[in-house]
Amino acid sequence: MPTRILPAVGDADAVRSITTLLSQLPDAEPVAPVVDSTQLVDTLARLAAESVDELPEVVVVHERIGPVPALELIREVALRFPAVGVILVTSDASPGLFSAAMDSGARGLVALPLSYEELAHRVQAVAQWSVGVRRHLGHGGDVFTGVGGTVVTVSGAKGGVGATLTAIQLALAAGASGRGVVLVDMDLQSGDIASYLDVQFRRSVVDLAAITDISPRVLADAVFRHDTGVALLLAPGEGERGEEVTDRAARQIVSALRSRYETVVIDCGAQMSGASAAAVEMADTAVLVTTPDVVAVRGAKRMVRMWDRLQIRKAEETTVVVNRHTRGTEIQPPLIRRITGTTVAATAIPANFKELQGAVDAGRLHELDSKSVVKQALWALAGELGLVKVPDGAQKGGGRMRGGDRGALTFRRRRDGGG
Repeated sequence: MPTRILPAVGDADAVRSITTLLSQLPDAEPVAPVVDSTQLVDTLARLAAESVDELPEVVVVHERIGPVPALELIREVALRFPAVGVILVTSDASPGLFSAAMDSGARGLVALPLSYEELAHRVQAVAQWSVGVRRHLGHGGDVFTGVGGTVVTVSGAKGGVGATLTAIQLALAAGASGRGVVLVDMDLQSGDIASYLDVQFRRSVVDLAAITDISPRVLADAVFRHDTGVALLLAPGEGERGEEVTDRAARQIVSALRSRYETVVIDCGAQMSGASAAAVEMADTAVLVTTPDVVAVRGAKRMVRMWDRLQIRKAEETTVVVNRHTRGTEIQPPLIRRITGTTVAATAIPANFKELQGAVDAGRLHELDSKSVVKQALWALAGELGLVKVPDGAQKGGGRMRGGDRGALTFRRRRDGGG
């Protein structure tokens, strides 16, 4: 069986030299190269969604791949696609880099300029390792698909548009439907999830920032288990400590969470930092919350354009959610879609703060009445985003949610004057 090799090389000259050598290897089947880290992860995720057998046995990562640094990219690939062997191609073959590459999850290192013999030996060894891992997984019952958990980021077009409320309710909806969920407060300087959910906890996301290998035990120590069953990774109580969470630390934290939870919901706030930008870039779904007013919509457009300029996320890959929507406002979702160039969620969140005020003031947002039209809309949004498991018979009104919420997965419309 031929060995499928996927080169991840951004430099055009390096692409030609690497693909030429790979095509000369015995029993090798090089596939079309990818030119950056985002394309590599997306390609592997697409193949893994079909079957673990569709993944290439070997991925060759060039040291100058971008925008994510090579070692961070290798770590993410190793966490999300453990049946894929990664080889780092680098001009620095020092023991220090070799050790760092192995710690990140690489299975081999090849020095530049490339040698046919060295490349052939390394590819063969890594391919054999990959086949062995897949054979083991195949006999182990549930085969790991490589995709990992779903990551959803929620950002605000500006402060006060309801991003935290949206993130909390999306996480609660996913958890109530039976998913393993972690809710992360990545609004590092002014995060309020702890206040909204009446939580006092001494650990925060900062405690994971300096850890290069986040083990399940370390992660469990930092995460707070809420009464609803949703796990919480909170922002630091001292906002200035948020600077300790760099973009690199954020990538490691998100990768660790993705590998251990079925759904990861991240509140990124309205101010972009390196950490929140990294989270948005890694997300499967990036939600941007706005209200239907000129200032907020301009903020949404500004945020989308900034993400595009920084190559964090394209406009068409962003989902805008309209909060505090009323039929009488001049700015309606279709206009917001044209202004921002994004996808706008079909579910709009109605304006009804009176329903929320009691729960918000008490810090018990998780106890919001299930009859609330705001909660129903937010949980319908969770269904639209694919974050909930719909039990058999739920469409007939027979579904029951954990924690006493009945019928929320059916998202039935109220026929009285409230909906």
